Amino acid sequence: MKRFSLILLSFFVVIGLEAKDFTVVIDAGHGGKDPGAISANKKLYEKDVTLKVALMVGESIKKNHPEVKVLYTRKTDVFVGLNDRARMANKANADLFISIHTNAAKSRTAKGAETYTLGIEEERTERNLEIAKRENGVIFLEDNHEKTYANFNPNSPESYIIFEYMQSEFVKESIHMAQYVQEHLASDANRHDRGVRQAGFLVLNATSMPSILVELGYISNAEDAKYLGSESGQKRMSRCISEAFDKYYTDLMKLNASQPAVESTRSTTIPASKEQPEAIQGDEQQPVFKVQFLSSSKRLAAEDKAFKGLKPVEFYYDKGLYKYTYGSSTNYNDIIRIKKKVNEKFKDAFIVAFVQGERIDTQQAIALFKQNNP
Repeated sequence: MKRFSLILLSFFVVIGLEAKDFTVVIDAGHGGKDPGAISANKKLYEKDVTLKVALMVGESIKKNHPEVKVLYTRKTDVFVGLNDRARMANKANADLFISIHTNAAKSRTAKGAETYTLGIEEERTERNLEIAKRENGVIFLEDNHEKTYANFNPNSPESYIIFEYMQSEFVKESIHMAQYVQEHLASDANRHDRGVRQAGFLVLNATSMPSILVELGYISNAEDAKYLGSESGQKRMSRCISEAFDKYYTDLMKLNASQPAVESTRSTTIPASKEQPEAIQGDEQQPVFKVQFLSSSKRLAAEDKAFKGLKPVEFYYDKGLYKYTYGSSTNYNDIIRIKKKVNEKFKDAFIVAFVQGERIDTQQAIALFKQNNP
């Protein structure tokens, strides 16, 4: 867990956020007709554990930080779809999304806590895929899930290829929070430490803010299940998450600096030469995809060495940062190929989308592209 110090060096460059603006969404996994994982004795349901812990986490955050707005995806035993959970957070313009779950495995010896961010690890593991399958499988309980999730099949490994190309814009912030949570669960709650991992969770993929998914323990393991079901265990785990938030939030406030006046988020080509092509703008039916590879608190010149030879380069301004992009196409398949080339120079580059020059949600843009190109 000492990797945290490395992450901190590049964490929260400048994001222009005041304390009174901060919103955190607490997501209690499963609920209603979806019980989630069930203990071996059939007496403990994941949906009940997650709800109790989620409510405790929210209350602790409100008590310690009354200026922070706390929202819940559910406060009772009701069913909420994965996209609906993310949509709530996006609509609230949230600054952090915490999804709380319990794990399960065929092996009754598997135990411990782990915290996830969105992504695909370089060394894929069957275990990570199985966990993602189980958590994503809830979409089969949703009406019209084929259309809602663009025929995504949680049980097909091929479906998870998309997460290779949809790297989260907030990966550093998400990992930062995830590491704090994992450190507390391991040290303060004495949970077996399974580490911070990445996997393709739909609920994280659809959120447009730093997001984590916490697996508190294995409900399929007798020892973990006893702890997960106890009031003392739930209180301690909720305290671990809320204390992790305290640290994350404190770091953010310390590193937050005075911001310049907010400029337009429209994508703009950096002037360099007359030979540069005009930027593709697209229309309401044709989103434009680009590859974002770099962010900076200051505007860089077209020939800046930071671009590593990429040109022409475009940028848009958002939350105190100039965000630089390369490539431009209305064909999503073309931009995937461009991203592979950019990744040779910028490993964390990811795809963003625009409509008439304005940034839009990338998942919505992909769905629109597939709709227009069946």
